[in-house]
Amino acid sequence: MPRSLPSRPAFQAMPAIAMVLVVMLLGVLLWLLHRNDQEEERLTLIKDILWVEQNIHFHLSTDEEKLGQLATDLGRHSLSLDLLENAARTLIANNQEFDRFLLRGGDGRLSVSVPPSQGEPSGSVVGEPAPWWPAFLLARSTGRVAWSVPYFIPGRGAVFEAHVPVYQDHAFVAMLVAVVSVDAMLTHHVPWWVAEKYKIEIIDSSGVVLGAKTGVELAEPGASHQVRLEPPGQGLAVVATVYDPEGKLARNVLAASIFILALLALSSLGLVRRHVRRRLAAEQALGEEHAFRKAMEDSLTVGMRARDLDGRVTYVNPAFCRMVGWNADELVGIIPPMPYWVPELLDETMLMHRQVLAGKAPRDGFEIQFRRRSGETFWALIYEAPLIDANGRHTGWMASVVDITERKASEEMAHQQQEKLQRTSRLITMGEMASTLAHELNQPLSAIASYATGCLNRLGAESFTPEELRLPLSKLVAQAQRAGQIIRRVHDFVRKSEPQLRACSVPRLLAESLAFMELDAKKRGVAIVLRSESDSAVVDGDKVLLEQVILNLARNGIEAMSHLPASQRRLEVNLHADDGQALVSIRDFGSGIAPDVLENLFQPFFTTKEEGMGMGLNICRSIIEFHRGRLWFEPHPQGGSIFLFSLPLRNAA
Repeated sequence: MPRSLPSRPAFQAMPAIAMVLVVMLLGVLLWLLHRNDQEEERLTLIKDILWVEQNIHFHLSTDEEKLGQLATDLGRHSLSLDLLENAARTLIANNQEFDRFLLRGGDGRLSVSVPPSQGEPSGSVVGEPAPWWPAFLLARSTGRVAWSVPYFIPGRGAVFEAHVPVYQDHAFVAMLVAVVSVDAMLTHHVPWWVAEKYKIEIIDSSGVVLGAKTGVELAEPGASHQVRLEPPGQGLAVVATVYDPEGKLARNVLAASIFILALLALSSLGLVRRHVRRRLAAEQALGEEHAFRKAMEDSLTVGMRARDLDGRVTYVNPAFCRMVGWNADELVGIIPPMPYWVPELLDETMLMHRQVLAGKAPRDGFEIQFRRRSGETFWALIYEAPLIDANGRHTGWMASVVDITERKASEEMAHQQQEKLQRTSRLITMGEMASTLAHELNQPLSAIASYATGCLNRLGAESFTPEELRLPLSKLVAQAQRAGQIIRRVHDFVRKSEPQLRACSVPRLLAESLAFMELDAKKRGVAIVLRSESDSAVVDGDKVLLEQVILNLARNGIEAMSHLPASQRRLEVNLHADDGQALVSIRDFGSGIAPDVLENLFQPFFTTKEEGMGMGLNICRSIIEFHRGRLWFEPHPQGGSIFLFSLPLRNAA
């Protein structure tokens, strides 16, 4: 660095030194301005208070003249009370500082009061020292107007009196007294513009405030000035106090602002350097964060796609590009229809697209089919969420896209396996009931054979008439139909088919299902009791699947009572419909279920039977849940078990 230039620390300190000098000069300027304002304020205050004093002086001097004229008129008319009353009321109406007029005798006793008063208005008693008595004596001895010292009257404030002697034929006969209210005098003789700037007070010689007038209520007064009040004299003075906090507030704010600005300027140099360092660090951190975010996006297997409010693609991540086969440059900026939409499903996809833009996308996501660039279709699970910018505005939608093609295939395979298990369970159930069904079929077949043999015998009789065969043939047909119904019900129960939801009467479903178990129950000595509180309960369901649930639960209950005496073997089936649900309970009186078994009761392949598969209750629960119902177990307090399942009623759904 050349020697002619200042050193580096001195060069860096120059802005601070300049700022300090500026602050000092501004401080001196503020002090001079403040001093000038104070001087102008003092001169204005003196001028205004002198004007107020002159105004009060003028009115009181005018009042003296009016009182002297009234006293002269009273002397000429021999103290006419009518004249006194009329003139006093006129003076009070035109000069509102007058509180009342009194007429006292030569000894000071009150003779007349206008307006009338009860007793001595001043509250004093004749013969005792009164505040007005010196003024009375002075006026009587000099023959001129004399003003009393101020005194307070309860309820009326501070007053002072003007005493004017009344002469008749050059002889003192009475004293005319005018009572002047200090508050009224300030109210009517101090204008509003003065009260807006000052607090005007009347004080006595000892500094006691007799009255005040002000247009503002502020905490801290400013400068004040007082002037003696003549008349009435007696040490009275008028005081004006300035209320000007706004000027002080402005100066204080200005000074504080300059000080704060100086501090800010001094610290700004360091802050700029500090800001530059932080900015460089932030840019470096932002670059690292961008690299980290890019690496994270590249590693995601979930596709991310952003669209604006018009449906235009604004962002796609590498996972989405790999999923559909198009790169980001080909996708960003395009509008529907998108190239990865399936042409055959264009209408359905466009409908879902509009629902998303309208904010009606399912919260739990929705499944849709897309196609890859190669033409292969795949299933995608999409979750849509609104895009909100830094200002809180909704700018578009962000979608998470998951390829669920393999999961859909697994679900379809699991569904097929479940159907196979259900069909296997039905076959096992029918195998266990084979002997019962054989017995049930044997009855209508035996009846058919008997009716057929009887008909053949009647055909060989000599007295045969065709009408005799009508009744036995009708019975034969009925038995054949009964056997056909039994075979058809067994076929419907065991055949493989897709679930078909139709209106099913729950009471009828229970009756027909328990009819399957009736012969097996009689064989085991179990009485089946069916109670239905609602004969009109209808649900949407697959009749065969629901029959499988009822048969499985009923068979478990019958088998659980095999160790009981025959008189105690009773299976109770109850139906109750309420709150839009059909509730079915199947109760047995067996030994119940052990507590350690309850946790795994509905788990697949869990069984307490020696030859059981452990799939019955699990299949029953899956069937009930497929029908949007619930299956659960409750122990009975008196022993036994209760299995309950609920299904939504058709009218409620």
